[in-house]
Amino acid sequence: MNRYLNFGIEEEYFITDLDTRRMSGKPSGAAIEACKAVLGDCFALEMFLGQIEVASPIFTSLPQAADYLGTARQSLRLALEPHGLGLLTAGSHPLADWRTQQPTDQAHFLQLFEDYQHVARRSLLCGLHVHVEVPGHLDRIHVMNEILPWMPLLLALSSSSPFWNGADSGFMSYRQTACDEWPRMGVPEYFADQNAYDAYVDLLIRTGAIRQAGECWWGVRPASRFPTLELRMTDACPRLEDALCIAAMFRLLVACAIDQPRPGSSWSQQSRWILQENRWRAKRFGIHASFIVEGYDRPFSAEQWLFMAEQIFGDAAQAMGVEEVFTQARRILRDGTSAERQRTLYRQVLGSTGDVQAALSAVVDLLLMETAEQPCINRAMCES
Repeated sequence: MNRYLNFGIEEEYFITDLDTRRMSGKPSGAAIEACKAVLGDCFALEMFLGQIEVASPIFTSLPQAADYLGTARQSLRLALEPHGLGLLTAGSHPLADWRTQQPTDQAHFLQLFEDYQHVARRSLLCGLHVHVEVPGHLDRIHVMNEILPWMPLLLALSSSSPFWNGADSGFMSYRQTACDEWPRMGVPEYFADQNAYDAYVDLLIRTGAIRQAGECWWGVRPASRFPTLELRMTDACPRLEDALCIAAMFRLLVACAIDQPRPGSSWSQQSRWILQENRWRAKRFGIHASFIVEGYDRPFSAEQWLFMAEQIFGDAAQAMGVEEVFTQARRILRDGTSAERQRTLYRQVLGSTGDVQAALSAVVDLLLMETAEQPCINRAMCES
């Protein structure tokens, strides 16, 4: 078990006007330059002018990730405040209106808007992306197939996008519903191995469907620029401790898959059907969903599924020094996800004021506050 398996984390953020609580349609150039100055090479623009991204350096331990991302969030917040702006991360922004957002003037993004039109214009979404290194001698598709069944559990734990276009969507992760408007998102196609995947991508490029392999945006994919598997299914997490928990779980799953003599050997078309169904349940009901576990004829609650995960991966987690990841995941199940906190606050304020805008503004304030909080994850997990 590789205790120091390399990984990286990408977090996407909404820039928010602190007066209106709305997503900023066009933050000033000075505000963006201030963000670039504090992050350096780890700063990245996103599809819309009101979004930015942190692409972390390579980590070998969770404490590195906690320290870097905690500092990055704080530095960005302090850089934006003099401009009347705040930093918010969640799968969707409660007060964002896609009709008022402006695309970022870069060739790559402009091409996406040209190719995908309305779908791209509606894509006001923030995700948590985690890269984990896969040794070069292994088939990344085999490793991907080994871990895919667990992805809906991670999605449920991350769910933070109940609001869309100023209304309650009824989903815990509406972001994943919006993602389904895009081609090649969600659940990957069935691939037996890397050769099958490469043949698929080659066909799409040769026939003009895509320009590069990076235009396959599935919830888990072999990264095109790095020797990693990339988690993309999960919502951005306002609480950094939740993001770190999910990143640690994904890294643990990849590490265990790498140690298997034949990773992915049990993956089948039926496995993929079950994954599709579980993903639907996770995005609709979050941690309150009942899930299908292959080989069992009864549904599993999120608590039961997490217990199973701890039975299977607990020894490996201890060997990697991240055994507390299961304690953190149980905390999310006990205390609720961001989606639940947002919806609870919205209903409380709406019930007392009858004012939808006031209720949504209160949710934005909650997300701004949680994004600014420093992680208080269990030190036993962070000091490994």
